[in-house]
Amino acid sequence: MGLRGKVCIITGGGSGIGRASALMMAEEGAVVVTVGRTYSKVEQVRDEIAASGGTAEAYSVDVGDKDAVVNMVNEVLSKYGKVDVLVNNAGHSSPHRMLMTTTPEDIRSVMDSNLSGSVFCSQAVVPAMKEAGEGTIINVSSMAGVSASPLAGMSYSAAKSAVINFTAFLNAELRNTGIRASVVIPGEVDTPILDNRPVVPSEEARETMVTAEDTAEAITLIARLPQRAAIPELIIRPTWLRDTSAEVNIA
Repeated sequence: MGLRGKVCIITGGGSGIGRASALMMAEEGAVVVTVGRTYSKVEQVRDEIAASGGTAEAYSVDVGDKDAVVNMVNEVLSKYGKVDVLVNNAGHSSPHRMLMTTTPEDIRSVMDSNLSGSVFCSQAVVPAMKEAGEGTIINVSSMAGVSASPLAGMSYSAAKSAVINFTAFLNAELRNTGIRASVVIPGEVDTPILDNRPVVPSEEARETMVTAEDTAEAITLIARLPQRAAIPELIIRPTWLRDTSAEVNIA
């Protein structure tokens, strides 16, 4: 059956991994709900899907705002009657990377977008998934959550580590409900978030990185698996691992 007819909510859906996942899932017949803070970006993705004959919705939502998340999910449930797949992809880093430069706002903002947003979106969809007896939650983390990286920064590394643990908790709590949770852990991905680094990677360096489309392939693979099968954790990294020591020293 794959994704045809499945209702998939994708946060951070206006660019990068979220955009690539939305387009890919729509190609496979899913009804895609793109969610992002900047409406013009998710609207563009929605229109691109519609122009290709697909079905999509666009919502401007800050996933760190629980009430806004609940309202969005309730609208989707009212219109389509279900949510089959949730991709918690929204998240950003901070320009302040190190311990002593990190501000309270850095921590709050990064944790809200990466962790709190994943929790709030999951809380909003789980009751309907339980009632349906099945569902898929895919959280997007980072290798920075496995091995803390000065390039990614303290707040981002901590938040992405929490996302990995949150996924394990979901699987423990939702065991035998028919709901499966997966975490996708990409290495360096060539997305706009790299432009926030103290040293922006060169075009040559970006050519060896995993792309947003590569990561979307991993997300779509998990989403389309028969419900009897689950991938709790999937790591996708570049084949060629570049030397980042000079960038780390500057960071």
